Amino acid sequence: MNFLHWLANSKPLKTNLSGWICFQIGLLFLASSAFISGIFFVIAVVLGSRKRFNLCLKDKWNYPLLIASFLMLAGSVRAFSGWLAWVGLANWLPFFWCFWAFQPYVLTAVARRRCALLLLVGTIPVVFSGIGQLWFGLEGPWQFLNGLIIWFIEPGGQPTGRLSGLFNYANIAGAWLALVWPIALATLVQPSMNWTKRSAAFLVLLFIAISLVLTNSRNAWASMFLSMPFVLGTATWFWVLPLMALSLFPVLLSVLPFVPTEIQFIARKIVPEGLWSRLTDLQFATDRPIEATRIFQWKDAIALFYQKPWFGYGAAAFSVLYPLRQGIWHGHAHNLPLELTVAHGLPVAILLVCMILLLLIISFRCCFFKQHTFGINLFDRAWWASTFTLIFIHGADIPMFDSRINLAGWIFLSGLRCLIASKESERVLDV
Repeated sequence: MNFLHWLANSKPLKTNLSGWICFQIGLLFLASSAFISGIFFVIAVVLGSRKRFNLCLKDKWNYPLLIASFLMLAGSVRAFSGWLAWVGLANWLPFFWCFWAFQPYVLTAVARRRCALLLLVGTIPVVFSGIGQLWFGLEGPWQFLNGLIIWFIEPGGQPTGRLSGLFNYANIAGAWLALVWPIALATLVQPSMNWTKRSAAFLVLLFIAISLVLTNSRNAWASMFLSMPFVLGTATWFWVLPLMALSLFPVLLSVLPFVPTEIQFIARKIVPEGLWSRLTDLQFATDRPIEATRIFQWKDAIALFYQKPWFGYGAAAFSVLYPLRQGIWHGHAHNLPLELTVAHGLPVAILLVCMILLLLIISFRCCFFKQHTFGINLFDRAWWASTFTLIFIHGADIPMFDSRINLAGWIFLSGLRCLIASKESERVLDV
Protein backbone atom coordinates (compact mmCIF):
# COMPACT_ATOMS: atom_id res chain seq x y z
CA MET A 1 0.00 0.00 0.00
CA ASN A 2 2.86 2.42 0.73
CA PHE A 3 4.28 1.73 -2.73
CA LEU A 4 0.91 2.39 -4.38
CA HIS A 5 0.56 5.57 -2.35
CA TRP A 6 3.99 6.68 -3.57
CA LEU A 7 3.02 5.90 -7.17
CA ALA A 8 -0.10 8.04 -6.79
CA ASN A 9 2.02 11.10 -5.98
CA SER A 10 3.23 13.65 -8.56
CA LYS A 11 0.26 12.91 -10.84
CA PRO A 12 -0.20 15.56 -13.54
CA LEU A 13 -3.40 17.55 -13.19
CA LYS A 14 -6.55 15.82 -14.53
CA THR A 15 -4.58 12.69 -15.50
CA ASN A 16 -6.34 9.39 -14.79
CA LEU A 17 -4.93 8.01 -11.52
CA SER A 18 -5.10 4.34 -12.54
CA GLY A 19 -3.44 5.13 -15.84
CA TRP A 20 -0.71 7.10 -14.04
CA ILE A 21 0.03 4.18 -11.71
CA CYS A 22 0.04 1.65 -14.56
CA PHE A 23 2.31 3.86 -16.62
CA GLN A 24 4.86 4.04 -13.81
CA ILE A 25 4.81 0.29 -13.21
CA GLY A 26 5.33 -0.21 -16.94
CA LEU A 27 8.41 2.04 -16.80
CA LEU A 28 9.80 0.14 -13.84
CA PHE A 29 9.54 -3.23 -15.62
CA LEU A 30 10.35 -2.00 -19.13
CA ALA A 31 14.00 -3.11 -19.23
CA SER A 32 13.45 -6.46 -17.52
CA SER A 33 10.19 -7.65 -19.11
CA ALA A 34 8.58 -6.36 -22.29
CA PHE A 35 5.58 -8.62 -21.56
CA ILE A 36 4.78 -7.33 -18.07
CA SER A 37 5.49 -3.69 -18.91
CA GLY A 38 3.44 -4.09 -22.09
CA ILE A 39 0.36 -5.13 -20.11
CA PHE A 40 0.57 -2.04 -17.91
CA PHE A 41 1.34 0.23 -20.85
CA VAL A 42 -1.70 -1.02 -22.77
CA ILE A 43 -3.90 -0.13 -19.79
CA ALA A 44 -2.17 3.26 -19.53
CA VAL A 45 -2.67 3.92 -23.26
CA VAL A 46 -6.38 3.08 -23.10
CA LEU A 47 -6.95 5.22 -20.01
CA GLY A 48 -4.79 8.00 -21.44
CA SER A 49 -6.92 8.06 -24.58
CA ARG A 50 -10.33 8.17 -22.93
CA LYS A 51 -12.37 11.29 -23.68
CA ARG A 52 -9.52 12.65 -25.81
CA PHE A 53 -10.12 11.10 -29.26
CA ASN A 54 -11.73 14.27 -30.58
CA LEU A 55 -8.61 16.24 -29.57
CA CYS A 56 -6.17 14.16 -31.57
CA LEU A 57 -6.65 16.19 -34.75
CA LYS A 58 -6.24 19.46 -32.88
CA ASP A 59 -2.58 18.78 -32.22
CA LYS A 60 -0.44 19.55 -35.29
CA TRP A 61 2.30 17.19 -34.07
CA ASN A 62 -0.01 14.26 -34.82
CA TYR A 63 -0.41 15.17 -38.51
CA PRO A 64 2.88 13.66 -39.76
CA LEU A 65 2.09 10.42 -37.92
CA LEU A 66 -1.43 10.20 -39.33
CA ILE A 67 -0.23 10.85 -42.90
CA ALA A 68 2.66 8.41 -42.50
CA SER A 69 0.23 5.76 -41.19
CA PHE A 70 -1.94 6.10 -44.28
CA LEU A 71 1.08 5.87 -46.62
CA MET A 72 2.48 2.84 -44.78
CA LEU A 73 -0.84 1.02 -45.01
CA ALA A 74 -1.18 1.90 -48.71
CA GLY A 75 2.34 0.73 -49.45
CA SER A 76 1.81 -2.58 -47.66
CA VAL A 77 -1.02 -3.62 -49.98
CA ARG A 78 1.35 -4.60 -52.79
CA ALA A 79 4.66 -4.68 -50.92
CA PHE A 80 7.55 -6.81 -52.14
CA SER A 81 8.00 -8.28 -48.63
CA GLY A 82 4.42 -9.63 -48.61
CA TRP A 83 3.02 -10.53 -45.21
CA LEU A 84 6.19 -9.25 -43.54
CA ALA A 85 5.11 -5.74 -44.54
CA TRP A 86 1.97 -6.04 -42.40
CA VAL A 87 3.80 -7.60 -39.47
CA GLY A 88 6.44 -4.88 -39.65
CA LEU A 89 3.83 -2.17 -39.21
CA ALA A 90 3.68 -3.27 -35.56
CA ASN A 91 7.01 -1.48 -35.10
CA TRP A 92 5.33 1.80 -36.02
CA LEU A 93 1.55 2.22 -35.97
CA PRO A 94 0.90 1.26 -32.31
CA PHE A 95 3.73 3.54 -31.21
CA PHE A 96 2.26 6.47 -33.14
CA TRP A 97 -0.77 6.06 -30.91
CA CYS A 98 1.48 5.77 -27.85
CA PHE A 99 3.12 9.09 -28.70
CA TRP A 100 -0.23 10.81 -28.26
CA ALA A 101 -1.70 8.62 -25.50
CA PHE A 102 1.41 8.83 -23.25
CA GLN A 103 1.43 12.63 -23.16
CA PRO A 104 -0.87 13.01 -20.13
CA TYR A 105 1.69 11.06 -18.07
CA VAL A 106 4.71 13.19 -19.05
CA LEU A 107 2.90 16.52 -19.16
CA THR A 108 4.83 18.23 -16.35
CA ALA A 109 8.50 18.54 -15.44
CA VAL A 110 7.83 16.83 -12.11
CA ALA A 111 6.15 13.88 -13.85
CA ARG A 112 9.01 13.56 -16.35
CA ARG A 113 11.52 13.53 -13.52
CA ARG A 114 9.58 10.77 -11.76
CA CYS A 115 9.39 8.72 -14.97
CA ALA A 116 13.10 9.17 -15.67
CA LEU A 117 14.04 7.96 -12.20
CA LEU A 118 11.81 4.88 -12.56
CA LEU A 119 13.61 3.98 -15.80
CA LEU A 120 16.90 4.38 -13.96
CA VAL A 121 15.81 2.05 -11.15
CA GLY A 122 14.53 -0.44 -13.73
CA THR A 123 18.02 -0.53 -15.27
CA ILE A 124 19.58 -2.19 -12.21
CA PRO A 125 18.79 -5.72 -13.52
CA VAL A 126 20.51 -4.83 -16.80
CA VAL A 127 23.69 -3.88 -14.94
CA PHE A 128 23.49 -6.86 -12.59
CA SER A 129 22.96 -9.41 -15.36
CA GLY A 130 25.56 -7.86 -17.64
CA ILE A 131 28.40 -7.62 -15.13
CA GLY A 132 27.45 -11.03 -13.75
CA GLN A 133 27.76 -12.73 -17.16
CA LEU A 134 31.22 -11.25 -17.81
CA TRP A 135 32.81 -11.32 -14.37
CA PHE A 136 31.07 -14.19 -12.60
CA GLY A 137 30.02 -16.53 -15.41
CA LEU A 138 26.28 -16.14 -14.88
CA GLU A 139 24.15 -17.72 -17.58
CA GLY A 140 20.48 -18.17 -18.36
CA PRO A 141 17.76 -18.57 -19.14
CA TRP A 142 16.43 -17.29 -15.82
CA GLN A 143 12.69 -17.42 -15.20
CA PHE A 144 10.63 -15.39 -12.75
CA LEU A 145 6.90 -15.27 -11.95
CA ASN A 146 6.25 -18.67 -13.53
CA GLY A 147 7.90 -17.72 -16.80
CA LEU A 148 6.35 -14.27 -17.22
CA ILE A 149 9.90 -12.92 -17.09
CA ILE A 150 12.63 -14.83 -18.94
CA TRP A 151 16.19 -13.56 -19.21
CA PHE A 152 18.32 -15.23 -21.88
CA ILE A 153 21.79 -14.48 -20.54
CA GLU A 154 24.76 -15.82 -22.50
CA PRO A 155 27.85 -16.61 -20.40
CA GLY A 156 30.64 -14.34 -21.54
CA GLY A 157 28.28 -11.98 -23.36
CA GLN A 158 26.69 -11.85 -26.80
CA PRO A 159 28.76 -11.46 -28.96
CA THR A 160 31.41 -13.15 -26.84
CA GLY A 161 33.33 -10.78 -24.61
CA ARG A 162 30.76 -7.97 -24.84
CA LEU A 163 28.22 -7.18 -22.12
CA SER A 164 24.69 -7.90 -23.27
CA GLY A 165 22.86 -8.83 -20.07
CA LEU A 166 19.15 -9.46 -20.24
CA PHE A 167 18.95 -7.75 -23.65
CA ASN A 168 20.94 -10.68 -25.05
CA TYR A 169 22.81 -8.52 -27.57
CA ALA A 170 25.53 -6.01 -26.77
CA ASN A 171 24.45 -3.19 -29.10
CA ILE A 172 20.90 -3.24 -27.71
CA ALA A 173 22.19 -3.24 -24.13
CA GLY A 174 24.53 -0.39 -25.07
CA ALA A 175 21.66 1.63 -26.50
CA TRP A 176 19.61 1.18 -23.32
CA LEU A 177 22.51 2.09 -21.03
CA ALA A 178 23.33 5.14 -23.15
CA LEU A 179 19.67 6.15 -22.91
CA VAL A 180 19.67 6.13 -19.08
CA TRP A 181 23.21 7.51 -18.69
CA PRO A 182 22.05 11.20 -18.80
CA ILE A 183 19.42 10.43 -16.16
CA ALA A 184 22.01 8.82 -13.89
CA LEU A 185 24.29 11.84 -14.35
CA ALA A 186 21.47 14.27 -13.55
CA THR A 187 20.62 12.26 -10.45
CA LEU A 188 24.19 12.60 -9.20
CA VAL A 189 24.59 16.35 -9.77
CA GLN A 190 21.15 17.49 -8.63
CA PRO A 191 21.28 19.93 -5.71
CA SER A 192 19.99 19.47 -2.16
CA MET A 193 21.02 15.83 -1.77
CA ASN A 194 22.54 14.43 1.39
CA TRP A 195 25.76 12.43 1.18
CA THR A 196 24.00 9.09 1.58
CA LYS A 197 21.80 9.63 -1.45
CA ARG A 198 24.62 11.19 -3.45
CA SER A 199 26.88 8.22 -2.69
CA ALA A 200 24.17 5.83 -3.85
CA ALA A 201 23.68 7.91 -7.01
CA PHE A 202 27.43 7.83 -7.64
CA LEU A 203 27.52 4.03 -7.36
CA VAL A 204 24.63 3.69 -9.81
CA LEU A 205 26.35 6.06 -12.24
CA LEU A 206 29.66 4.22 -11.87
CA PHE A 207 28.19 0.78 -12.58
CA ILE A 208 26.19 2.09 -15.54
CA ALA A 209 29.39 3.63 -16.94
CA ILE A 210 31.31 0.38 -16.44
CA SER A 211 28.52 -1.64 -18.04
CA LEU A 212 28.25 0.78 -20.95
CA VAL A 213 31.97 0.56 -21.66
CA LEU A 214 31.85 -3.24 -21.45
CA THR A 215 29.20 -3.43 -24.18
CA ASN A 216 32.03 -2.51 -26.57
CA SER A 217 29.45 -0.54 -28.58
CA ARG A 218 30.97 2.41 -30.40
CA ASN A 219 27.58 4.11 -30.68
CA ALA A 220 27.06 3.80 -26.93
CA TRP A 221 30.56 5.13 -26.19
CA ALA A 222 30.02 8.17 -28.39
CA SER A 223 26.56 8.80 -26.92
CA MET A 224 27.91 8.65 -23.38
CA PHE A 225 30.47 11.28 -24.26
CA LEU A 226 28.20 13.55 -26.30
CA SER A 227 25.32 13.69 -23.80
CA MET A 228 27.38 14.96 -20.86
CA PRO A 229 27.56 18.69 -21.77
CA PHE A 230 23.81 18.77 -22.43
CA VAL A 231 23.01 17.43 -18.97
CA LEU A 232 25.45 19.77 -17.24
CA GLY A 233 24.01 22.78 -19.08
CA THR A 234 25.29 25.75 -21.07
CA ALA A 235 26.81 27.44 -18.01
CA THR A 236 29.46 24.69 -17.86
CA TRP A 237 30.31 24.58 -21.56
CA PHE A 238 33.19 27.08 -21.28
CA TRP A 239 35.19 24.45 -19.36
CA VAL A 240 33.44 21.17 -20.23
CA LEU A 241 33.83 21.45 -24.01
CA PRO A 242 37.59 22.27 -23.96
CA LEU A 243 38.13 19.42 -21.49
CA MET A 244 36.24 17.01 -23.74
CA ALA A 245 38.17 18.17 -26.79
CA LEU A 246 41.45 17.70 -24.93
CA SER A 247 40.54 14.17 -23.88
CA LEU A 248 39.37 13.29 -27.41
CA PHE A 249 42.52 14.53 -29.11
CA PRO A 250 44.76 11.50 -28.36
CA VAL A 251 41.91 9.16 -29.31
CA LEU A 252 41.55 10.83 -32.70
CA LEU A 253 45.32 10.68 -33.24
CA SER A 254 45.26 6.95 -32.51
CA VAL A 255 42.53 6.06 -35.02
CA LEU A 256 42.53 8.56 -37.92
CA PRO A 257 44.17 7.01 -40.99
CA PHE A 258 46.02 10.13 -42.21
CA VAL A 259 47.93 10.67 -38.93
CA PRO A 260 51.70 10.01 -39.34
CA THR A 261 52.72 6.56 -38.10
CA GLU A 262 55.13 7.91 -35.48
CA ILE A 263 52.48 10.14 -33.89
CA GLN A 264 49.85 7.40 -34.08
CA PHE A 265 52.22 4.99 -32.32
CA ILE A 266 52.68 7.44 -29.43
CA ALA A 267 48.91 8.06 -29.20
CA ARG A 268 48.21 4.33 -29.05
CA LYS A 269 50.56 4.08 -26.09
CA ILE A 270 48.31 6.55 -24.25
CA VAL A 271 44.89 5.34 -25.37
CA PRO A 272 43.79 1.87 -24.14
CA GLU A 273 44.22 -0.76 -26.85
CA GLY A 274 40.64 -1.97 -26.47
CA LEU A 275 39.42 1.51 -27.39
CA TRP A 276 41.50 2.31 -30.46
CA SER A 277 41.34 -1.23 -31.83
CA ARG A 278 37.55 -1.22 -31.57
CA LEU A 279 37.26 2.22 -33.16
CA THR A 280 39.46 1.17 -36.07
CA ASP A 281 37.71 -2.21 -36.41
CA LEU A 282 41.15 -3.81 -36.24
CA GLN A 283 39.78 -7.05 -34.82
CA PHE A 284 37.67 -7.52 -37.97
CA ALA A 285 40.21 -6.25 -40.49
CA THR A 286 41.35 -9.65 -41.76
CA ASP A 287 38.17 -11.71 -41.83
CA ARG A 288 35.24 -9.31 -42.16
CA PRO A 289 33.76 -9.14 -45.69
CA ILE A 290 33.08 -5.69 -47.08
CA GLU A 291 29.39 -6.60 -47.44
CA ALA A 292 29.18 -6.78 -43.63
CA THR A 293 30.24 -3.14 -43.16
CA ARG A 294 27.74 -0.37 -42.52
CA ILE A 295 28.98 1.83 -45.35
CA PHE A 296 28.41 -0.95 -47.88
CA GLN A 297 24.92 -1.57 -46.45
CA TRP A 298 24.09 2.14 -46.69
CA LYS A 299 25.28 2.20 -50.29
CA ASP A 300 23.05 -0.75 -51.16
CA ALA A 301 20.09 0.79 -49.33
CA ILE A 302 20.45 3.96 -51.41
CA ALA A 303 20.52 1.89 -54.59
CA LEU A 304 17.33 0.10 -53.52
CA PHE A 305 15.65 3.41 -52.70
CA TYR A 306 16.33 4.80 -56.19
CA GLN A 307 14.54 1.81 -57.72
CA LYS A 308 11.35 2.26 -55.69
CA PRO A 309 11.28 5.69 -54.02
CA TRP A 310 7.61 6.38 -53.29
CA PHE A 311 6.14 3.47 -51.30
CA GLY A 312 9.23 1.30 -50.79
CA TYR A 313 9.39 -2.47 -50.69
CA GLY A 314 7.55 -3.02 -47.40
CA ALA A 315 8.74 -3.56 -43.85
CA ALA A 316 11.59 -6.07 -43.40
CA ALA A 317 12.32 -5.95 -47.14
CA PHE A 318 15.99 -5.13 -46.57
CA SER A 319 16.50 -8.42 -44.73
CA VAL A 320 15.12 -10.24 -47.80
CA LEU A 321 16.74 -8.18 -50.55
CA TYR A 322 20.23 -7.78 -49.15
CA PRO A 323 21.05 -11.53 -49.06
CA LEU A 324 19.75 -11.86 -52.63
CA ARG A 325 21.96 -9.00 -53.81
CA GLN A 326 25.09 -9.49 -51.69
CA GLY A 327 24.97 -13.08 -50.45
CA ILE A 328 25.12 -12.13 -46.76
CA TRP A 329 22.23 -11.62 -44.34
CA HIS A 330 21.53 -8.42 -42.44
CA GLY A 331 18.26 -7.65 -40.72
CA HIS A 332 18.24 -3.92 -41.45
CA ALA A 333 20.18 -1.09 -43.09
CA HIS A 334 21.86 0.14 -39.86
CA ASN A 335 20.46 3.62 -40.46
CA LEU A 336 16.88 4.51 -39.63
CA PRO A 337 16.20 7.09 -42.41
CA LEU A 338 17.58 4.67 -45.01
CA GLU A 339 15.60 1.80 -43.53
CA LEU A 340 12.44 3.91 -43.76
CA THR A 341 13.07 4.85 -47.39
CA VAL A 342 13.68 1.23 -48.39
CA ALA A 343 10.72 -0.12 -46.45
CA HIS A 344 8.12 2.65 -46.80
CA GLY A 345 9.41 5.20 -49.31
CA LEU A 346 10.80 8.73 -49.24
CA PRO A 347 7.59 10.59 -48.21
CA VAL A 348 7.24 8.50 -45.04
CA ALA A 349 10.94 8.91 -44.23
CA ILE A 350 10.73 12.70 -44.67
CA LEU A 351 7.60 13.00 -42.53
CA LEU A 352 8.95 10.99 -39.60
CA VAL A 353 12.54 12.22 -39.67
CA CYS A 354 11.55 15.87 -39.99
CA MET A 355 8.98 15.59 -37.21
CA ILE A 356 11.48 14.01 -34.81
CA LEU A 357 14.23 16.50 -35.66
CA LEU A 358 11.82 19.42 -35.22
CA LEU A 359 10.83 18.08 -31.81
CA LEU A 360 14.49 17.86 -30.88
CA ILE A 361 15.41 21.32 -32.17
CA ILE A 362 12.45 23.22 -30.72
CA SER A 363 12.69 21.48 -27.34
CA PHE A 364 16.40 22.34 -27.23
CA ARG A 365 15.49 26.00 -26.85
CA CYS A 366 13.03 25.19 -24.06
CA CYS A 367 15.64 23.20 -22.14
CA PHE A 368 18.70 25.39 -22.59
CA PHE A 369 17.52 28.94 -23.16
CA LYS A 370 14.64 29.39 -20.73
CA GLN A 371 14.80 30.04 -17.00
CA HIS A 372 13.62 27.23 -14.75
CA THR A 373 14.25 25.99 -11.27
CA PHE A 374 17.63 24.26 -11.56
CA GLY A 375 16.55 20.91 -10.12
CA ILE A 376 13.59 20.50 -12.47
CA ASN A 377 15.31 21.93 -15.54
CA LEU A 378 18.24 19.61 -14.88
CA PHE A 379 16.04 16.57 -15.49
CA ASP A 380 14.43 18.16 -18.54
CA ARG A 381 17.95 18.59 -19.92
CA ALA A 382 18.62 14.94 -19.11
CA TRP A 383 15.34 14.01 -20.82
CA TRP A 384 16.43 15.93 -23.92
CA ALA A 385 19.92 14.38 -23.81
CA SER A 386 18.46 10.87 -23.57
CA THR A 387 16.26 11.53 -26.59
CA PHE A 388 19.19 12.98 -28.51
CA THR A 389 21.25 9.91 -27.57
CA LEU A 390 18.70 7.51 -28.99
CA ILE A 391 18.30 9.54 -32.18
CA PHE A 392 22.08 9.68 -32.60
CA ILE A 393 22.42 5.90 -32.21
CA HIS A 394 19.81 5.33 -34.93
CA GLY A 395 22.13 6.99 -37.39
CA ALA A 396 24.36 3.88 -37.40
CA ASP A 397 22.13 1.18 -35.91
CA ILE A 398 18.44 0.47 -35.34
CA PRO A 399 17.92 -0.73 -31.75
CA MET A 400 14.25 0.32 -31.96
CA PHE A 401 13.47 -3.14 -33.36
CA ASP A 402 13.71 -4.20 -29.72
CA SER A 403 10.27 -3.28 -28.39
CA ARG A 404 11.68 -2.01 -25.10
CA ILE A 405 13.91 0.52 -26.84
CA ASN A 406 11.04 1.45 -29.15
CA LEU A 407 8.66 2.12 -26.27
CA ALA A 408 11.25 4.13 -24.38
CA GLY A 409 11.95 6.21 -27.47
CA TRP A 410 8.31 7.17 -28.02
CA ILE A 411 7.89 7.95 -24.32
CA PHE A 412 10.79 10.38 -24.54
CA LEU A 413 9.41 11.92 -27.73
CA SER A 414 6.06 12.37 -25.96
CA GLY A 415 7.89 14.15 -23.17
CA LEU A 416 9.53 16.52 -25.65
CA ARG A 417 6.13 17.28 -27.15
CA CYS A 418 4.84 18.23 -23.71
CA LEU A 419 8.01 20.11 -22.86
CA ILE A 420 7.73 22.45 -25.84
CA ALA A 421 3.97 22.83 -25.41
CA SER A 422 4.36 24.60 -22.05
CA LYS A 423 1.16 26.59 -21.40
CA GLU A 424 -0.25 25.48 -24.75
CA SER A 425 -0.34 21.86 -23.52
CA GLU A 426 -3.27 22.46 -21.20
CA ARG A 427 -5.32 23.77 -24.14
CA VAL A 428 -4.25 21.24 -26.80
CA LEU A 429 -3.96 18.12 -24.67
CA ASP A 430 -6.84 19.00 -22.33
CA VAL A 431 -5.99 16.21 -19.95
